[in-house]
Amino acid sequence: EECPFGAINEDAKGNPLFNPTRCRRCGTCMAACPQKIISFANYSVDMIGSMLKEMEIPEADDEKPRILVFACENDAIPALDMVGRGRGVLSPYIRIIPLRCMGSMSLVWIADAMAKGYDGVLLMGCRHGTDYQCHNVRGSALAEIRLSKVSETLDRLQLESDRVKMVEVNIMDAETLPQVINNFVAKISKLDPNPYKEF
Repeated sequence: EECPFGAINEDAKGNPLFNPTRCRRCGTCMAACPQKIISFANYSVDMIGSMLKEMEIPEADDEKPRILVFACENDAIPALDMVGRGRGVLSPYIRIIPLRCMGSMSLVWIADAMAKGYDGVLLMGCRHGTDYQCHNVRGSALAEIRLSKVSETLDRLQLESDRVKMVEVNIMDAETLPQVINNFVAKISKLDPNPYKEF
């Protein structure tokens, strides 16, 4: 149902029936699969999860806040590159993992980030809505819907829902991107350290 390109149908028995010629490998189906069994040769839930787990995270006394950024490779990553080329300054507290599309964002990764001890998670996806610029049609919109479930989970754990935020990024936002990131860092800095590290 979530595939933006209609690459997955069902056969007469209700089993998934793939049409590989329509697939754009955005990973939206990968994030939507409740069993986490959909994957690609060079992109999977386990692959991104392993990247997250292998990143060294400083102790709270050494560096605060500790923030993980999931960035869409279509607009957010090029915008971050443009910041670097323009010698812009990004917060030293962030660590960045690129995603093919924000629609491939798995809630497991946010849970893993919180368990690892990150104080905040920033999701940077393409613009959606009436002026959408998502390369995969509605990946960012689907990610925002999933994010509402994350907020409920954080509230139940008595963690501030402000710890996870999604922002829309255009490739031409390089000038304002450092301020967007710095504002999020400033907000997370006012919160207590994540109490669920290695929980």
